[in-house]
Amino acid sequence: MKMKKFLSGALATAMVASLVGCGGGDAGESTTAANNGGDTSAESTEAAGNGEAKDVTLTVWGPQEDQAPLDGYDKGILPAMCEKFNEEHPEWNITFKYEVCSEGDAKDNVTKDVAAAADVYMFASDQIPTLVEQGALAQLGGAAVDAVKADNEDVIVKSVTYNDGVYGVPFTNNTWIMYYDKSKYSEEEAKSLDAMMGKDLGDGVVNFAFPLDNSWYIEAFYYAAGGTLYGDGTDEAAGCTFDDANGVAMTKYLAALAANPKFSNEKEGSSIAKFKDGKLGAYCSGSWDAAAIKEALGDNFAATQLPTVKVNDTEGQMRSFAGSKAIGVNPQCADPEVAVALASYLGSQECQQIRFDARGIIPANKAVAATDAVKSDVVATAETNTIANTSMVQPLLSAMSSYWTPAETMGKELVQGDVNDSNAEEKTKAMVQGILGK
Repeated sequence: MKMKKFLSGALATAMVASLVGCGGGDAGESTTAANNGGDTSAESTEAAGNGEAKDVTLTVWGPQEDQAPLDGYDKGILPAMCEKFNEEHPEWNITFKYEVCSEGDAKDNVTKDVAAAADVYMFASDQIPTLVEQGALAQLGGAAVDAVKADNEDVIVKSVTYNDGVYGVPFTNNTWIMYYDKSKYSEEEAKSLDAMMGKDLGDGVVNFAFPLDNSWYIEAFYYAAGGTLYGDGTDEAAGCTFDDANGVAMTKYLAALAANPKFSNEKEGSSIAKFKDGKLGAYCSGSWDAAAIKEALGDNFAATQLPTVKVNDTEGQMRSFAGSKAIGVNPQCADPEVAVALASYLGSQECQQIRFDARGIIPANKAVAATDAVKSDVVATAETNTIANTSMVQPLLSAMSSYWTPAETMGKELVQGDVNDSNAEEKTKAMVQGILGK
């Protein structure tokens, strides 16, 4: 949904109402704080009525790539989008200050000094619990939340929802997909890991590469075995069921997979080199590797959603963690109604189209994802299908901090050959006990 021009103080007031709570704070106090800036909104209304614009200064943090010159964007796409927003709002005269902060670094940088941090910044959705607990991320409401829910798939909405509140405006998906060499696998064969592993691709060729010792990836196999992690991802009391009978069977499957010469544990981009040499059939990674893999495979380049895997004679669907990258608002910003409006705009259909056209950033917005340009893009289609069909929302719970190390340890032990049929149950239960902090 394209952002409309805000012409009146009434809409400015609505944007204040869109900031319903501050991270870790009381919603009532947060609304009061926003309405103290309600003097701000009143000033904005009066200024608009008098034909005067209210002076506002906003600090915006975003990745270096969004602030680097590109064709048609001398100062980068982030300044261009912000200036366009300013032009569309005659009631505000905004001075923007930009600083470089990647989405992955937002949590650490913002929480160092929330008062000195950006008013509007971009972040990875798995950082929400920490940002909220540190009082560094405002809960959104009103029109801002309505737009988030209308414009995105349910999985993406859930990725920015924490304790029933929405804390950011998503602008791209964050997950991983499967790339493959279509001279080695047909589209049908790429639907099943067992079909791919069962194929003879010749001497020295690896059928499947996967970062098994990376805890952001290994969960896909335990989901395929029917396991759950905190229920639907929001229920800490539900715990983790990766150690049930099917989970133990999956550990045995993974031990055999890791020992198979047709398998390679991905390490630091080694798989891309194998693609280039014609020595690899398929590999799982994110859209960040797409350009390099396209170059390596040329006309044989293909990408798709995740395959199925069979355990205990049952075909299960591998599922990656799904999240998003989003735009958030600092609860301590001086002009919350302007900051919320800007965050909504930077995550809007218009800006997601700009990101896709200029940088190939795959859109989360359903309308942009449905355009011919996006649908004809192999990687974008694979990621969109993965989000819709073969993913699980990465749990946004503080308890997830206990997940990463035990899952990584399991992966490392599998790769090292320390897991086998005789100790698989013990190893699997130890992993789950670690995840549960026991």
